[in-house]
Amino acid sequence: MLKESRPCLRRAAKDDGNRMKLQKKAKLSSMQIIALGFFIMIALGTALLMLPVSSRASGGASFLDALFTATSASCVTGLVPQDTGTYWTVFGQTVIILLIQTGGLGFMSIATLFLLLLRKRLGLRQREVVVDSVSYDRLGGFVPFMKLVFLGTLLAEGLGAVLLSIRFVPRLGWGKGIYYGVWHSVSAFCNAGFDLMGPYSGEYSSFTAYAGDPLVSLTICGLILIGGAGFLVWEDLVRNRWHWRRYRLQTKVVLTVNLLLTIGGGGLFFLLERNNLGAGRPLGEQVLSALFDAVTPRTAGFNSTDTGALTSGSLLVTIIFMFIGGSPGSTAGGVKTTTVFVILLHALSGVRRERSANAFGRSIGDDALKKATAVLYTNLLLALAGAVAICAIQPLALTEVLFETFSAIGTAGMTMGVTRDLLPLSRLVIVFLMYCGRVGSISFAVALLEKRAIPPVTLPREDITIG
Repeated sequence: MLKESRPCLRRAAKDDGNRMKLQKKAKLSSMQIIALGFFIMIALGTALLMLPVSSRASGGASFLDALFTATSASCVTGLVPQDTGTYWTVFGQTVIILLIQTGGLGFMSIATLFLLLLRKRLGLRQREVVVDSVSYDRLGGFVPFMKLVFLGTLLAEGLGAVLLSIRFVPRLGWGKGIYYGVWHSVSAFCNAGFDLMGPYSGEYSSFTAYAGDPLVSLTICGLILIGGAGFLVWEDLVRNRWHWRRYRLQTKVVLTVNLLLTIGGGGLFFLLERNNLGAGRPLGEQVLSALFDAVTPRTAGFNSTDTGALTSGSLLVTIIFMFIGGSPGSTAGGVKTTTVFVILLHALSGVRRERSANAFGRSIGDDALKKATAVLYTNLLLALAGAVAICAIQPLALTEVLFETFSAIGTAGMTMGVTRDLLPLSRLVIVFLMYCGRVGSISFAVALLEKRAIPPVTLPREDITIG
């Protein structure tokens, strides 16, 4: 009898062990899965970029160059230790653009695409993770929404590739011209900022050779703005067409802030650079460059003018724009347009002594303010802490370091030229900032510290003096 019961006990113990393992796996939150997924994607990209076939360096790229580039591509940033067009082979460039596309849409979105193509059903847990990864606000209507995201991405990137190829094909030939058109369309739509212009316009030149070209500049700007608007905004625009009153509050806020930053920012850059980089250039080219300078800091990372030669005022505006970034649920980074809008609106309502913050006939609650404040100050502290760390590691100009750290946390990818001069430890600081910027600084902290249980008791409240 004892002999017969022992196998049963063993099976029961084994089943209990398997059940505990499943419970441990199930304890991973959506944010933890997203953070882990980006980490795995970066690790895989690093391994592929270290292969001798990926780069033109003898023996292959170094671990640090591969890690930095894979992180920058996966987090759609654009900061590079080596010129993409001259250092990496076609195989390496293909790895980079695949990382950009996956990082821009989110690896869970790409996985969902394959499941939909294979006609597989999505479980509730899978839907929850994807919904969190694209900042969707409900589980209902999830499949049509994801189809809209994929079709919209294909349409935008395809149209951008055609327009860019019109300019690149006559210069580079059919094969390379189409390759450049597709590559840069994906990079622009995903707000990545990687470019292949090094062999033709000089290393790290970006689109400076096309500063006066309306077709290239406006196509790149359009792709950046469409990718950075957010998928929720796409859905609202498709559903309600041109009926402004039917739009959700988020759509109205995103469209309004984007318009103000694009037009107002373009005007600021035009005024600040008219006697500097704009001196002696045709008026049309000055306007085009000012518009490009206003759009690309919104986490895209391209440049049509020499960033290092901008005036101090233009550099400050660029840092602010990099910090703001795009909109929620988009390919862009930054603290997001809605975050800044909510904080400024609550500040204005406080000055006016209003009971609530109101916009477009709606009131915005305190919960949104708490989240917005946490996002803004966490990103700000990370950028400043990163700048302090780099300044302690090596002697660099403070303006250049601040520009670099705000570019990294905002996944903007713009630089004043110090990326290549960073020491290994400084590069690791930038890698960490890029990762936090893409995953989300709050999400990253939650992924590390999240607890399931919420304390049922709150501590006694006491007021303090503010201001």
